[in-house]
Amino acid sequence: MKTFRAFVRKEFKHIFRDKRTLIILFGMPITQIILFGFAITTEINNADITVLDLAKDNYSQKFKDKISSSGYFHIIKELDSYNEIEPTFRKGKTKLAVIINQNFGKDLINNKDAKIQVITDASDPNTANILAGYLSAIIQDFALNNGALSPPTMVVKSQMLYNPENKSVFMFVPGVMTIILMLVSAMMTSITIAREKELGTMEILLVSPLKPAVIIIGKVLPYLVLSLINAITILMLGLFVFGIPMNGSYPLLFGEVILFILSSLILGLLISTISNSQQTAMLISMMGLMLPTILLSGFIFPISSMPVILQYVSDIIPAKWFIIIVKSIMLKGMGLDTIMMETGIIVFTTLILAVLAIKKFKIRLE
Repeated sequence: MKTFRAFVRKEFKHIFRDKRTLIILFGMPITQIILFGFAITTEINNADITVLDLAKDNYSQKFKDKISSSGYFHIIKELDSYNEIEPTFRKGKTKLAVIINQNFGKDLINNKDAKIQVITDASDPNTANILAGYLSAIIQDFALNNGALSPPTMVVKSQMLYNPENKSVFMFVPGVMTIILMLVSAMMTSITIAREKELGTMEILLVSPLKPAVIIIGKVLPYLVLSLINAITILMLGLFVFGIPMNGSYPLLFGEVILFILSSLILGLLISTISNSQQTAMLISMMGLMLPTILLSGFIFPISSMPVILQYVSDIIPAKWFIIIVKSIMLKGMGLDTIMMETGIIVFTTLILAVLAIKKFKIRLE
C-alpha cells in the first residue's frame, strides 16, 4: 500500500510540474465555459442601423426614439437620401436601414397606412431575419400606442439585399470555408517541427546551412498548395452546387484566400515550435483554434451581442475578417479599396505570427 501511495504521489508531482498539462486540465475547461456561456447566443443587441427619415415630424422622432431605446438597435447615422443607403451596406457599416415615409405622422393621425420600408443585409440571413423580427415587434407596439387602431395601420415593406431569396447557404459556405482552411492549414503545419523532434531528425535541421526563415518557407510551401486546392474545391462547390453568386473579382478573392491560408499555416508553425510532441501540437491547434474560430468569428453567433472583452478578442482572430472579405467580394461585389482595412489586419497578423515563429525557431536552434 505504501508503494502504491508513493506511486500516486509521484504521478501528482509529474502532473503539477508540467505546465502544459495543468493548462489543459484547468485552463481549457474554464476557457470553454466562458466562451460557451457568453458567446453562444441567438440574441442580438445594439445592432448598427441607419434611418432615412423623410417625414421629420414628432411621430417619426418618437418612432426613432423607440427604436433606440429598445436595446436591440443602435442608430449610427441618419441618412439624407436614398443614394446613401447602398454605400453604407456595401461598406458593412450597417445591418439594417429603416426608411420612414414622408407622410408618416399624418397617416397615423388619420388612421391611414403609415408606410415603413425596411432594408436588411441578407448576406447573413440569420441576423437579417432576427433583426427584421425585432423591428416588426417594435413597429406593431408603436402603432398600437400612438393612435392606430387594431389591426395596426403601419405597413412594412421589406427588402433583402445581396440575398433576396434568404438562402442560409450564402452564410454557411464562406463560414465553413474559413473554418476548414484555418483548422486544416494550422493543423497540418503544427505537427511538422514537432514530428522532426519526435523522429530525431531535428539534428539534421540543426546542422543544415539553411536559415530559419528558409526552413519555415520550405515547410509552408507544400501545405500552401494543398490548402489552396481545398479552397478552390470549396469555392467550386459553393458556386456550382449551392448557387452562390460571384459578383466580385476572382483574382482578388484568390489573393485574399492565399493570404488567409498563409496566416493559418504560419500560426500552425508557431504552435509547432512551442510543442514538444505531435499530440500536444494537435491538441493546441484543435482546441485552441477551433472554438475561437467558430464562436468569435461572427460565423454563427453575432459578435455585437457578446461582452466587450470578447468583442476585442474577436478583433485579433483573422477568421472574423476573412469571412467579411469573402462575403464582401462574392455577394456584394466589392473591390480592394472597400476591404482594405480587413486585408491590412490579416497582413499585419501574418507578419507578427511570422516574426514570432522565426524568433521561436531561432531559440530552439540555439
